Amino acid sequence: MDFAITRINSDPEVNRRVQYPPPSRTNAAVTVAARFEIHYSQFVDPHGKVVAALPAFAKDPAALIPLYKAMVLMRTYDAKAIALQRTGQLGTYASMLGKEAVEAGVGAAMAKDDVFLCTYRENGVQIMRGLTVRELFLYWSGDERGSDFSVPRHDFPICITIGSQCLHAAGVGYAIKLRKQRRVAVCMFGDGATSKGDFYEGINAAGTWRLPVVFVVTNNQWAISVPRKTQTAAQTLAQKAVAAGFEGLQVDGNDVIAVHHATREALAKARSGGGPTLIEAVTYRLGDHTTADDASRYRPAEEVAEAWRREPVLRLRNYLSETKVWNKAQEEELLRQCNEQVQAAAQAYLDTPAPPVEQMFDHMYATLPAAYAAQRAAILAADHGADHAG
Repeated sequence: MDFAITRINSDPEVNRRVQYPPPSRTNAAVTVAARFEIHYSQFVDPHGKVVAALPAFAKDPAALIPLYKAMVLMRTYDAKAIALQRTGQLGTYASMLGKEAVEAGVGAAMAKDDVFLCTYRENGVQIMRGLTVRELFLYWSGDERGSDFSVPRHDFPICITIGSQCLHAAGVGYAIKLRKQRRVAVCMFGDGATSKGDFYEGINAAGTWRLPVVFVVTNNQWAISVPRKTQTAAQTLAQKAVAAGFEGLQVDGNDVIAVHHATREALAKARSGGGPTLIEAVTYRLGDHTTADDASRYRPAEEVAEAWRREPVLRLRNYLSETKVWNKAQEEELLRQCNEQVQAAAQAYLDTPAPPVEQMFDHMYATLPAAYAAQRAAILAADHGADHAG
């Protein structure tokens, strides 16, 4: 097998072509059985400068303002969630700091009736698809009503188990194909999930049956404290799609244009019967894994500082400012609006009465098993007795 990876980037350090097996180990008499390439795309560099011909949707810089607004709202929500957790008003929270471009790019590309399957770090896409910030705060407080979101009802709840949503996505894609619908299952997960069996089984099923599924892996370089280089020997995560028989590609995950373009293309292909795609969005986790983690124990400060210089929100703001479609007054107004929206949602969450204890039984089964039904009845009886005694 001859395997080639091509990356096109403004950074000369990542402009390279890698070939496996190395030329010194190849035999001229051996027939090449297959050849693959993984393409990398970036349109705007870390300084906000255009480095490649822009896709049609991005020709007008003003068309990117909604994406920028969404990214600022995500960052505002994220900061508030951490503040609530630090003051004991929210449970353990997983920050999305640094991956706002991935969230906005994917969220804006999806159609309303597509099905979203995610891990715990995709709250940005969920907000773009209609979840309220209050509902997300409820979820992170441990309130089951946070998963009973008003819209979109067909999206899956947050998946804590690493990688298992890849299997769910294959199932959803199979159902969509059987029903001959023009919908797509969009499944998001982190780089650590690509080392799980669930991931391999999910992409194998999607490739075998040419299912309408788009897999998006956020390669933020760290699976909790495990760095990317010790998770896998693969030169890219995108190439793992090759073994499953479909296209894998890599994008600059800090460039919202690159993420959005790749997602739009993959969704269009899936809708037309072209099968699945795996998109690897290369970014960096700027915060801790969760609020229960201290990343300074295992990540060098210099690495994090360098990542901040490539972060997505500032990159897009610089581009919009350079093209004269964004100014200081607009920025200040946006920050005011986002703060008001998030603060109002936080207050609505804090004003929400706590759920009854028996709620723990109410969202697991269509018909509650007898053993659990007995426990639920016992709790209700105890509560009734306490109320009567009072």
